[in-house]
Amino acid sequence: MDGSRTQSADTSREAENILIEAYRRMPPWEKAARVSALTRSCLELARAGIRLRHPEAGEPEIRLRLASLWLDRETMIAVFGWDPREKGYG
Repeated sequence: MDGSRTQSADTSREAENILIEAYRRMPPWEKAARVSALTRSCLELARAGIRLRHPEAGEPEIRLRLASLWLDRETMIAVFGWDPREKGYG
């Protein structure tokens, strides 16, 4: 054993090597599709969290709160006229 760690504490070196090799053999379009699916999943999880914290929020407010997770305060104010500090983040 060379002392290096796997990317995940709960993954064995052997399992990680199998996964890396599978990604190497995967065609680019499939990698892109997987990244896209994971991105959509992350966005839906973030939206669900917003809905839990702000059950009264309508769709426009949810979109603003979602954007405020990625954009800085100045951009939110300049582009959307919405101050996340005033409204409460996410």
